[in-house]
Amino acid sequence: MNKNASYLTLATVSEGLFKEKGSKFLAFAYPVKTEQEIKGILESLHKKYFDARHHCYAYMLGKNKDVFRTNDDGEPNHSAGDPILGQIRSHSLTNVLIVVVRYFGGTKLGVGGLINAYKTAAAESILNNQVIETEDRMELTLHFGYQEMNHVMKLVKEYDLEIAAQKFDNICEINLSVPDGIWEMVIAKAKDLEGVIMVGD
Repeated sequence: MNKNASYLTLATVSEGLFKEKGSKFLAFAYPVKTEQEIKGILESLHKKYFDARHHCYAYMLGKNKDVFRTNDDGEPNHSAGDPILGQIRSHSLTNVLIVVVRYFGGTKLGVGGLINAYKTAAAESILNNQVIETEDRMELTLHFGYQEMNHVMKLVKEYDLEIAAQKFDNICEINLSVPDGIWEMVIAKAKDLEGVIMVGD
């Protein structure tokens, strides 16, 4: 795997729970790619846990971790979103959203107590997940005749590409999943192949 292009993220959706003095902190961790996707998740959590006092969250996007945001949703400044983001950072994750939904138990926890509660709930949701190393991939579709099959397969083998779909008819079609880090090289090589047409580039 190309180390420069790879990053750590979460494998799936997971939950965590922390209870303190009657308050319940439900944490939800998601692998995400876009802010649009995050918006949809936040909306559905608001619908499901509409009776909760706070929906605090943090997210980090991009393999360079250059897009991130925190939200304290009414809790004292920096007592909720920051500790959640701190957990994402301390596990070196990106393309991750963690939301902590709080049901107030009647007793105030103070800023220190809140920081600990949001941090622990977020950590729990990561612990109940699996951290994976991955890289962004792009789709490349090639059209070619039977006689070019060997050249195309040689390209697939040389760069260890993943075949997402293939159709062998009068005109063959193959869908390749290409890691971001080697996209330019693969495209240049594919352009050199006689009788092979790239679709959608």
